[in-house]
Amino acid sequence: MSDPLDWKLVKSEYVFTEPWLKARKDTCITASGKQVDNYYVIEYPDWVNAFALTAEGKVLMVKQFRQGLGKTIIEVPGGCVDPTDATLEDAIRRELLEETGYTFSHVEPMGSISANAGTTTNLTHYFFATGGVKVSQQSLDEHEELDVLLMSIDEVKALLQQHEIWQSLHAACLFYGLIKAGEMQW
Repeated sequence: MSDPLDWKLVKSEYVFTEPWLKARKDTCITASGKQVDNYYVIEYPDWVNAFALTAEGKVLMVKQFRQGLGKTIIEVPGGCVDPTDATLEDAIRRELLEETGYTFSHVEPMGSISANAGTTTNLTHYFFATGGVKVSQQSLDEHEELDVLLMSIDEVKALLQQHEIWQSLHAACLFYGLIKAGEMQW
């Protein structure tokens, strides 16, 4: 649906193309008729993240090194939606199994969010997964190295209160998950 504030795309040119990242340079016309040259947009695949609870009520978290920050951080499990994933739920179930070795009896969507609507095209889709049972070892991608952490709800709240969740999309997933679990109020 069109909005009166929408811009019109005049021209678009890719300046960088790789399987997991594309960058383009757009020329647009604003709603008031001003031309905007060299507006750079980054295209990523969509991502999926989960607030994942084991059958024992522990929150599954992962710890891994992130080159962008140059440090090891704690995050929620998740990753890129692959072209082979039939649905977003399939994508998060695959990511949970690959990263943690757990499968879940119940997975439900909690919504979607944009990391930066001004410059990126993708969305992160959040899921609430419950009834997690460990069924296998991790099956990580070639460059993935991560530890699985089992945390109590109170430990997760403490990480958020102490600003120890560095990835903003992951912090948002945790807040939505805590609300869904009845552990926080709106």
